[in-house]
Amino acid sequence: MESILQCVLHVSITVLLLLGHMITALEVPLDPKLLEGLPQPPTITHQSPKDYIVDPRENIVVHCEAKGKPHPSFSWTRNGTHFDIDKDPKVMKKAGAGTLVIDISGEKAEAYEGVYQCTARNEHGAAVSNNIVIRQSRSPLWAKERIEPIVAQEGVSLVLQCRPPAGLPPPIIFWMDNNFLRLPQNSRVSQALNGDLYFSNVRAEDTRSDYICYARFPHTQTIQQKQPITVRVLNVDAINETMAAFLNDTDFFSDSPSGERRPTFLVPSGASSSAMVLRGDVLQLECIAEGLPTPEISWRKDSGDLPMNRTTLHNFQKTLMISDVTEADAGDYRCMASNSQGAVYHIITVTVKAAPYWIRTPKNLILAPKENGVLSCLPSGNPKPTISWSMNGIPIENSPRDPSRKVEEDSIIFSDVQPGSSAVYQCNTSNEFGYLLANAFVNVLAEPPRVLTRPNKVYPVITNGPALLDCATFGSPIPKITWFKEGQNSVLDGDDYEQHKNGTLEIHTAQKADSGKYTCVAMNSLGKKENHVYLEVKEPTRILKQPEYKVVQRNGNVLFECKVKHDPSLIPTMTWLKNDGELPDDERFVVDMDSLTIYNVTEGDEGTYTCIMNTTLDQDTASAKLTLMEATPTPAIIYDQPDPPTDLEMTELQARSVQLTWVPGSDNNSPIQRFIIQYEDVLHQQGVWHNLTEVPGTKTTAHLELSPYVLYTFRVLAVNEVGFSQPSYPSARYQTEPAVPEENPSEVDAAGNEHDNLVISWKALTSLQSNGPGLQYKVSWRQTDGDKDWESVSVANVSKYVVSGTPTYVKYEVKVQAVNDYGSAPEPNAIRGFSGEDLPMAPPEAVQVLVENSTLAEVQWDPINPQMVRGWLKGYKVYYWKEDPQIEEQKVLTFGRNKTQGKLAGLQPYSLYTFNVRAFNGKGEGPPSPNQQFNTPEGVPGPPASLRITNPSLDSLTVEWGPPVELNGQLTGYTLRYQPINSTNELGPLEEVSLPANKTSCTLHSLKYSTRYKFYLNANTVKGAGPAVTEETVIIMDEVIPSQQVDIATQGWFIGLMCAIALLILVLLIACFIKRNKGGKYPVKEKEDAHADPEIQPMKDDDGTFGEYSDTEDHKPLKGSRTPSNGTVKKDDSDDSLVDYGEGGEGQFNEDGSFIGQYSGKKERDTAEGNESSEAPSPVNAMNSFV
Repeated sequence: MESILQCVLHVSITVLLLLGHMITALEVPLDPKLLEGLPQPPTITHQSPKDYIVDPRENIVVHCEAKGKPHPSFSWTRNGTHFDIDKDPKVMKKAGAGTLVIDISGEKAEAYEGVYQCTARNEHGAAVSNNIVIRQSRSPLWAKERIEPIVAQEGVSLVLQCRPPAGLPPPIIFWMDNNFLRLPQNSRVSQALNGDLYFSNVRAEDTRSDYICYARFPHTQTIQQKQPITVRVLNVDAINETMAAFLNDTDFFSDSPSGERRPTFLVPSGASSSAMVLRGDVLQLECIAEGLPTPEISWRKDSGDLPMNRTTLHNFQKTLMISDVTEADAGDYRCMASNSQGAVYHIITVTVKAAPYWIRTPKNLILAPKENGVLSCLPSGNPKPTISWSMNGIPIENSPRDPSRKVEEDSIIFSDVQPGSSAVYQCNTSNEFGYLLANAFVNVLAEPPRVLTRPNKVYPVITNGPALLDCATFGSPIPKITWFKEGQNSVLDGDDYEQHKNGTLEIHTAQKADSGKYTCVAMNSLGKKENHVYLEVKEPTRILKQPEYKVVQRNGNVLFECKVKHDPSLIPTMTWLKNDGELPDDERFVVDMDSLTIYNVTEGDEGTYTCIMNTTLDQDTASAKLTLMEATPTPAIIYDQPDPPTDLEMTELQARSVQLTWVPGSDNNSPIQRFIIQYEDVLHQQGVWHNLTEVPGTKTTAHLELSPYVLYTFRVLAVNEVGFSQPSYPSARYQTEPAVPEENPSEVDAAGNEHDNLVISWKALTSLQSNGPGLQYKVSWRQTDGDKDWESVSVANVSKYVVSGTPTYVKYEVKVQAVNDYGSAPEPNAIRGFSGEDLPMAPPEAVQVLVENSTLAEVQWDPINPQMVRGWLKGYKVYYWKEDPQIEEQKVLTFGRNKTQGKLAGLQPYSLYTFNVRAFNGKGEGPPSPNQQFNTPEGVPGPPASLRITNPSLDSLTVEWGPPVELNGQLTGYTLRYQPINSTNELGPLEEVSLPANKTSCTLHSLKYSTRYKFYLNANTVKGAGPAVTEETVIIMDEVIPSQQVDIATQGWFIGLMCAIALLILVLLIACFIKRNKGGKYPVKEKEDAHADPEIQPMKDDDGTFGEYSDTEDHKPLKGSRTPSNGTVKKDDSDDSLVDYGEGGEGQFNEDGSFIGQYSGKKERDTAEGNESSEAPSPVNAMNSFV
């Protein structure tokens, strides 16, 4: 038995050591200079999708790219056998890669259908691609058929079947008419998922002869058309006997009732059905009902709510779609159809299966000789997938035996690895719904340390801010990092410094004295390397004189000052804002080095002005408000707006100009500053007046330049300091002749809103700019790549044109030219834009996570291949969630397009998290990377959920508690501390009890009766103790009969005794006073020596503190306590006991123990109360002081 235990212990220690090495596995930085000198097994970097459908009109390109050192060579298999590409002149392999280009001109693409697999190999191992299944896309023709006209009775249901030919991939179905317009659909008429057109009830308006079903095959971009279907809807009352002969040759739908009726389901049939969906796919459930009136469809899930962020309803509520399906989406879904005649429901039972997906993918492992490590491959799926391992593409059972390697079901354990044992391992996991293949190499390296941080790098920081000094290193074994500061021989460590796992040294609060030269030393068993960096601590930027609140009169001037102090080595930049926006572009605003001046202030200048002083390291801001105060008007002169001009007359009439004269009206004591001439285009915009020009107030004529093809009417307005006059009476009309356009549309833009289109938009010309009738726009476009010809179309009365059928995200040149009946505008300049984006095709690769502590993790990934973006890459999103059935909420963090890592903060300790990473462009998000999981380490637990005292007796009680809500790890036990509190709230000696984790109560014995106790309880994990909860209670005193209680304060003998005591005290005071006047000495010192009490009470046996166990209210001292700097509590002069709370020495308890309920929760007093009692003095208290 003893030998078995020793064996188990040995195995456990070995596994722990291996896991430890796995966690700290070496990572190779993406440094080109470093990678040049390191041997590396092959890694597949790009490959074609598993299911590759090719267009028979284009060459077949099968991607396979890999990296490694030395660069790998490539080979292919086809249908499981070697594919000799040298023997096929139609097949070419790209240089430096394994990508195949198959020329199918003159050949049939079917000849190259099959299963392809690529192998990338160098002297350190071989990596293999997925099995790539190549199939030719197919778009077969519609089978010929004769479709008889359909005659239906008004009110009945009807189904028009589409039944498109099976294609690869399946076609997209839509219904149109002879004019290529989509047939209108609504809650009554809609298209089902299978393409059929359903009528819940037909109406006379449904009669038509051009119901045409179209099938579009996306790969070949071809559209096939079904024969048109004719539908005639008749009212039975109007059908006479003469129709009988016609009806003999047609289908007449009249089996179902035509009057109002409750709904019945057309799809699906019966009361229930079932559906299966794969995890991660889109669940589509469909319910189509017939009835009159038209039924309304609603959905719900019997076992819970529909997932809010993943559920959408389509096809007028008839189709329920749930994206990114999870196992939690399984269950019964109920669709209900209802109208005024009743309701019916159908239950669809959904089961969720899962193709294999990664919980943890194998990670590349870099080990030093004689180190240990583990390759783990943890998939999941439903049914549970099987796992098989290969080495360099060969099943591992057929590979050369390696004594340092042990293969288990989901992992390979390496121990004491040797040089030359580098290889690439493949984990293949599969079930009936698919497979996953992952390559991970084991690279055995022996490398001395290298420091990757640039030498002599300078880190400028601001005083009192954090400073981070980098020391990025590489070596195998992993180097140990130490930091030194110039002039100091000791290693930098302690509260002021923190060294992170990546070697970075953090100075939490940098000071001027921290400036200087720092040295990081990287060391492993093969050598040592140093690097020097410099820290410069700068003075912060501060605004010394802030702008002040200003009140100014209209047309006055105002000055805002903003004087700043900054570090002399930093270059400051001052910016002024108005209401958090830019200053108006107005010469009245003058910005100097440290001030802003506003001249001739107007009402529009009111607001908040902010000065911002920026440097390269920090900034400071200050704001002030400007308020306008109107001056009191002088009533002596009445000012008013001018009267309108009169007598408008046109002279010098020319083809494109005219002279306009007028007579000014009265200026009403305020000189006219200017005249505004307006015109009305009666031909195009009657009733709308536009400003044409302005002239000074001293002029009464204006030479007006006119546009072609406009019927002009003019009017004039006068303006003075007060305001605008009323408009003058309009002039006579004058029409100009048409001409060719002189300008082209502005604001031309080209951008797609779908993956296969280009939307060209522009700002349309106004009627004034058209210059003549028949205005059109010639829209031209062409691809910028290659020598493509311009394509063009002419449109009118629109400001947008959509080019369909474009490739995804391709650059185009676009021109929009104005044309009318008299000619074209000048040739416009071409602008450039892109066709529409599509969702990214692939997720980021090499996704991994680094857990930094119990609440923080860093996710890392490789940038997505630009060819997979299919648009403008906006960034990456990390979805993560805690694997907790009670918490289903996903969290999303978004990172910029140049980011390859991101921090996940605020994590729950000791928890399992799942995450994935997605790239997104302007169209939306691409597919997620395979889900990965990680565990956060343990932390300290939260406070116990509850603490209460029960079963108090004369010398014992029971403490009960609830476990912490936040365990944050495995509980190792509880610590219970308690101490007595005397009548002056002084704390007695502290007792401590350690309790196991499975206990939630404890009974304490040998306690002092009639004594108040304070209890502290905290939970513990391996990371330490969590916060404590506290409670106070009083040990029950001797019980007495309530009828024996007597209020002694009302007894005569007690009053007499008090008087005698007062008289005795008075005599003693007189005697002391007399003795003092005679020069006698009061023996204070002897009294103190004779009755000396210990002045300091330790609060804890070891260090005299218990602060770490206190809750929020325990940060305040108890009433009457004094806490000196050494952490001890001095005993007060008072010896009050719990008797102070009663009305007599022994009669203060009720039989039901109600005293305990009243006083066990007594709160602590503030320190400022000193030793003063919170109760008024009474004869009872005075008596108790002599007991």
